[in-house]
Amino acid sequence: MRTDARRHHDPAVRGFASDNYAGVHPELLEAVALANGGHQVAYGEDVYTEHLQKVFRGHFGPYAQAFPVFNGTGANVVALQAMTDRWGAVIAAESAHINVDEGGAPERMAGLKLLTVPTPDGKLTPELIDRQAWGWDDEHRAMPQVVAITQNSELGTVYTPDEIRDICEHAHERGMKVFLDGARIANAAASLDVPMRSFTNTVGVDVLSYGGTKNGMMFGEAVVVLNPDAVRAMKHVRKMSMQLASKMRFVSVQLEALLAKDLWLRSARHANEMAQRLADGVRQVDGVEILYPVQANAVFARLPHEVSLRLQKRFRFYFWDEAAGDVRWMCAWDTTENDVDEFLAALKEEINR
Repeated sequence: MRTDARRHHDPAVRGFASDNYAGVHPELLEAVALANGGHQVAYGEDVYTEHLQKVFRGHFGPYAQAFPVFNGTGANVVALQAMTDRWGAVIAAESAHINVDEGGAPERMAGLKLLTVPTPDGKLTPELIDRQAWGWDDEHRAMPQVVAITQNSELGTVYTPDEIRDICEHAHERGMKVFLDGARIANAAASLDVPMRSFTNTVGVDVLSYGGTKNGMMFGEAVVVLNPDAVRAMKHVRKMSMQLASKMRFVSVQLEALLAKDLWLRSARHANEMAQRLADGVRQVDGVEILYPVQANAVFARLPHEVSLRLQKRFRFYFWDEAAGDVRWMCAWDTTENDVDEFLAALKEEINR
């Protein structure tokens, strides 16, 4: 087979900007090739998507139903739209991805209102939820219907199963549902060393988004409905939200390859270990402060602004709060010990200049 495509990047270049920067895991590329060839029914009526339901039920219980979608924002919008009425609102941490990094999509596309709460560590608590959980009968206020949490959080912190159980019980007692943004759910499970069910369906989560792209997939996520009574017309909402893939088998086969055995856990555990290696090294560098507990694959740090600017010329990463000098360093499934050690050496050089 002939191709005229050429490589336009240097594969030796590494960075710590995002786990989205990493390439596709070789086992997942093999899975895509496995599903290629011949014809399969489009729009999710293929055998790969059918078999995927068994895989998800193995992780999230016998009532779980997975709806593959293209991306994380799409998963969140589809799920929240199916969980809320036109007058509904979603309570979330102020730092939540749905509030900060999705271009207003939940509000613009799903037509809901976000009610946000400042948090010290990116995690909601029942007490913080109650700052916005009121006014259900007030026609002048959007009605709180869903509590949205992120596991792990945007600040790299991880909810324990008991913390999520408390949130679910608190929300359900007030007639609200619970949605879990699981863009990095595998990293959280690896950090806690527990099955994903232990902090989802077992403790009362109603719906979650399952993230695959940040854990080695080429593209694709899934909305996973754990409580069928928590959503309405998911198939129709997915379609009208432009998240129904015609060649869905290529999303589903990646999710199957990721979840059928332990690839999801191996990849997430490795990324977490690299973040711990990075954090351990950073703690030995004077002039750099780690801001939050390093519990998954992210390290948040504060260092002199001019040092970050020089370091960014050598390794790609993002400012989290540029005015404060806060940065975020992410590790991925393919981050190596050598990547981390080279970055630490560069950091020390720039700090000591």
